[in-house]
Amino acid sequence: MTDTENLTKTTEDAGYEKGDVNVARVIIFGIFGIIILVTVLIFTWDYFTLAKESPVEDVGLKPQSAAIRELRARETEELTGYKLLDETKGVYRIPIERAMELTADEAYREQLKKNR
Repeated sequence: MTDTENLTKTTEDAGYEKGDVNVARVIIFGIFGIIILVTVLIFTWDYFTLAKESPVEDVGLKPQSAAIRELRARETEELTGYKLLDETKGVYRIPIERAMELTADEAYREQLKKNR
């Protein structure tokens, strides 16, 4: 074979695609891909929603034992109730909200004294 025959054969073999793309197949493939993607997204969303809500249901909606209810009642009483702790020293237990108010008022008064 001569160089021109080799060159002609390689040029004929190389080139561009002579057939058209099957548009129907591409559209069907695209539609199925979108359907699969949406299905996976929906199942993933449901899974994570269930995984997030499951511990809340297990912990938050379970009935509490009597010991826990009694403990929380005592804690609430100690945080929100008044009580005389030591009469000789004049020590009282006051609600935490009132204690925060008194502490804030005291700090405010001290700040005013420093600024004068």
